[in-house]
Amino acid sequence: MTFEIAEQVKLLKRGTVEVYREDELAQRLAEAAKTGRPLRAKLGMDPTAPDIHLGHTVVLRKLRQFQDLGHKAVLIIGDYTARIGDPTGQNTTRPMLTAEQIKANAQTYFDQAGKILDMSPDKVEVRFNSEWLADLRLADVIKLTASMTVARMLERDTFQIRYKKGDPIGIHEFLYPLMQGHDSVAIHSDVELGGTDQTFNNLVGRDLQRLDGQPAQIVITMPILVGLDGVEKMSKSKGNYIGVTDLPSEMFGKTMSIPDALMGNYFTLLTDLPTDEIKKWVDPTQTHPRQAKARLAALIVEQFHGDQAARQAAEQFDKVFAQNQLPDELPAVEMAADPVPAAKLLLHCGMAETGGQAKRLIKQGGVRIDNRRIEDPNVAVNPAEGMVVQVGKRKFAKLTLVKH
Repeated sequence: MTFEIAEQVKLLKRGTVEVYREDELAQRLAEAAKTGRPLRAKLGMDPTAPDIHLGHTVVLRKLRQFQDLGHKAVLIIGDYTARIGDPTGQNTTRPMLTAEQIKANAQTYFDQAGKILDMSPDKVEVRFNSEWLADLRLADVIKLTASMTVARMLERDTFQIRYKKGDPIGIHEFLYPLMQGHDSVAIHSDVELGGTDQTFNNLVGRDLQRLDGQPAQIVITMPILVGLDGVEKMSKSKGNYIGVTDLPSEMFGKTMSIPDALMGNYFTLLTDLPTDEIKKWVDPTQTHPRQAKARLAALIVEQFHGDQAARQAAEQFDKVFAQNQLPDELPAVEMAADPVPAAKLLLHCGMAETGGQAKRLIKQGGVRIDNRRIEDPNVAVNPAEGMVVQVGKRKFAKLTLVKH
């Protein structure tokens, strides 16, 4: 392995869990350098949800590294496989999506992925797997299923759990890994990226390519990013996420709230800082954790909003958290002057998603109105012009009265 190829492998291995296999990756990179043919690095995405959070960007950032090395990113939008729903991480069968939902979610994903990937035509290829899967005939499907045994399929932990519990597993769910693997055959992928929850599916792609007479793709798995709570994986449904479309101040504040133990992981997976530099930032004997976290937060905000927004977010955070002052700009919320229960006021301001959540926030002592703590969810509030509603230290709203 030449020095240059060795450096590329080292870069591409950063933050990964496993590379199947490293020697094959080095060989494929060397062949690309010799022939001038860029590698085709594949990432499959089922458009089951429209929004991307930082957990999704872990794999997208690795894909961007391939682009920066001169290779092509191949984004597979699973409009056909989404009709089944990937059983990965699921203990029940997923509901099938409508064509309209798939189309809307795919467009949102594409727009947000563009914040990380180079979307130049020579750097990215976007394909919908209905291009080839919709044309498969029954004979083709039977041939595809013949490449996999039931015993091998039940090696998947999610299937094992459901099978042992006696929970139903649809035959159509067994098709999912085969269909995803067939995507790799259809687009002749050299590399497939995915989280550790996609390992089984991606390795099936290697098997199917071998059976088709193609070189088997290299599979690179990335860790699942732990969310802000420091326990569960980052997930919008769990509320422990940082969205790529979050406002700079929200993105900065959320990053500052992560447990200290996650900083090394976040620095490695979400920034380009060299490993030696990361060690200094996360070593409390060399850098105070708050200072390190502020550096991390600034780097993350920079990626999505730019340098100036990162500086402003840092200044606002210091103003609100360290000096207990209000932010310079507060989102305005229009409402009538009629008295309203405190819990309903939070709902109206978009600071809670349900009445139950609004009541919990108030009972936990995290709600202030004009800097006065509210403890009763049912207390009547008389809205006034310029009244400030605050939840925790990151959510604010200023009321603007409107006439009936």
